[in-house]
Amino acid sequence: MRIALIGYGSVGQAFARLLAGQRKRYPFRITAIQTRKHTAYDPQGLPLEPDWGPPAAVSEFLDRAEPEVVIEITSLNPVDGEPAISHIRAAFARGLPVITANKGPIAHAYAALRAEAAARHILFRFESTVMDGSPVFNLVRNNLPGVTIHGISGVLNSTTKVVLAEMARGRSLAEGIRLAQQMGIAEADPAYDIDGWDSAAKTAALANVLLDADVTPQRVDRAGIGSITPEQIRAAQAAGCVIALVSRARREADGSLTLTARPEWLPQDDLLANVQGTSNVILLHTDLMGTQGIVSVNPGVEQTAYGLFADLVDIAQQL
Repeated sequence: MRIALIGYGSVGQAFARLLAGQRKRYPFRITAIQTRKHTAYDPQGLPLEPDWGPPAAVSEFLDRAEPEVVIEITSLNPVDGEPAISHIRAAFARGLPVITANKGPIAHAYAALRAEAAARHILFRFESTVMDGSPVFNLVRNNLPGVTIHGISGVLNSTTKVVLAEMARGRSLAEGIRLAQQMGIAEADPAYDIDGWDSAAKTAALANVLLDADVTPQRVDRAGIGSITPEQIRAAQAAGCVIALVSRARREADGSLTLTARPEWLPQDDLLANVQGTSNVILLHTDLMGTQGIVSVNPGVEQTAYGLFADLVDIAQQL
């Protein structure tokens, strides 16, 4: 299967390495890559470090690449999800299935993209958008038949967890951000994490897919951790609590939605308070299966890359 990548940062490179290691079992080939500054093409398959050519518009890139599947992995734009949404639509216009790890399109335009894909009978997958490749959307789609999800709750932003943990050790907010950047987990602009936009985008994405919400991150009641002080953290500890940036989405009895991404004081025995380091947790509150939890233990780009790979295998099996 010929793959075109739009974006080639750390996730794209990890994905390329994963494919190289799995080639005997899964003969997938990355035959074209586009970045903001470069393009590369080889119908036989590109090396991990390709010889770059000049940039090209996405439409020109896709026409020349002639891929069988497109993987969109550009950086998050939490304001409107562009240009990733337009990249996906360009692929749909050519009848191409799409995989993305970019939460922006799912947070801003999922209902419209789902409808466009369905109208064209195109497969559209996005497992890596929220939990670094841990199966959330695929779990619900493939393993929870007949289940209605009434709500979700989770601690989904690794950067704020690291920053708050560092502040609990007596370090400053700025020192915590620097550590998160050194670990390679912060968004390109760490304000997206600190101000809660990353968590709001994940909340909207989860609500859109699992609760049929059709909302954007702007609809989420959002607050970041930038105003939290060491004194507040010590007060929470003294009260037997942990401060965490918690995402919640709930379908109320009257059909309305409650969406929040805000710091909360969690009791130390709360499951959401007990994931350490860069680990994340999400709880699915359902009708038939009660509450189901998914924990991603200290994920990195390799896990995000695996989510892309899992989606690719899923699509290959259905084509």
